Amino acid sequence: MDDRSIRRKWVLPIIVFAQFCCTSLWFAGNAVINDLIPHFDLPAGSMGHLTSIVQFGFISGTLVFAILTIADRFSPSLVFFLSAIAGGTFNLAVIFEWNTFPSLLLFRFLTGFFLAGIYPVGMKIASDYAKEGLGKSLGYLVGALVVGTAFPHLLNGFSIDLPWRMVFVITTSFAVLGGSVIWLFVPNGPYRKPGAGFDFSSFIRVFRNRPFRSAAFGYFGHMWELYAFWAFVPVMLSAYNRMHPDALLPVSLLSFFVIGLGGLACVAGGYISGIAGTKRTAFIALLLSGICCLLSPLAFLLGSESLFVSFLLFWGLVVIADSPLFSTLVALNARPEARGTALTIVNCIGFAITIVSIQLLVYASGNIEERFLFLLLVPGPVMGLIGLGIFRKAKQKGSNQSYTRS
Repeated sequence: MDDRSIRRKWVLPIIVFAQFCCTSLWFAGNAVINDLIPHFDLPAGSMGHLTSIVQFGFISGTLVFAILTIADRFSPSLVFFLSAIAGGTFNLAVIFEWNTFPSLLLFRFLTGFFLAGIYPVGMKIASDYAKEGLGKSLGYLVGALVVGTAFPHLLNGFSIDLPWRMVFVITTSFAVLGGSVIWLFVPNGPYRKPGAGFDFSSFIRVFRNRPFRSAAFGYFGHMWELYAFWAFVPVMLSAYNRMHPDALLPVSLLSFFVIGLGGLACVAGGYISGIAGTKRTAFIALLLSGICCLLSPLAFLLGSESLFVSFLLFWGLVVIADSPLFSTLVALNARPEARGTALTIVNCIGFAITIVSIQLLVYASGNIEERFLFLLLVPGPVMGLIGLGIFRKAKQKGSNQSYTRS
């Protein structure tokens, strides 16, 4: 085995590590929202707004990255590195005493904007190295995203005496580290095909491919549920504590486990898809998460804390298990020279959908009983399952060549 092959073996672990480090920026604000609200005298509903503004920043970033075809025109590793530095800088800006609610929204928006150069670009880098087994590779990458997203909750849960500012300092330090290792140790992949120059039509053209379009719609349904669930995990745990006065569930620590253990489901889903098929595995995971949405009102009535936590842990596993599988279907049904742009476009639209579902829950939380709140997530899995059904019909018609079992 030559030196190049040995180096290539280390590429995926490096990308996974970097994704974990950099995506810890995502929910840094959510993890310490109970400290931010009194410190900056934030208005009611701040949690939902601070979550949505990161999503809006990510959408804006992915839109710019996609239209300018940045991930296909320039070295993805350089894009990842510069985005990690910029995202970490704006994440750190939250700690300054002079901040107001508008400035906090601005800094969280800019953090989300540069996450567009991390999450989809990391998948692009992985796809440039993986001619086969892309589902497994993306399983590890999305798993790293999940653990990174949950990491601020762990910091807040384990470190009772840790000042809230340290959550931002630590996550920024991790982002700089993650970006640096990508830039230093991950060159352009052997299957990378540099894209052409600016091409606005590529934003539209990718959706002319019916299997790609159907896989994307499956992903959009999945996203309606995913981030709203993640954002409201602490709300669910707190609501259960209020409904059951004897319950003393540790909200931050359990939020980490409910969200973070989904990383294992991503990895497991990648391996299972190699046996059962990518589409079938995604279908089962999405179906199970939809069932959890339907059963959520009953879960709050459970008198056993262990049963309620077990329900949330199971939901946390199945709600994310299909994410890398949808990304695999999207990546492998896009033209190789436009794969980075295609992934970025789909992420852009998917995260736009998360803003709608998060804000819907924020609005509804003041108008309906909390245990019925998560029935509003049911349309997402339903839409995703319909998209997968259309994808299957499109593949059966042979409208596009597939590079993996689906």
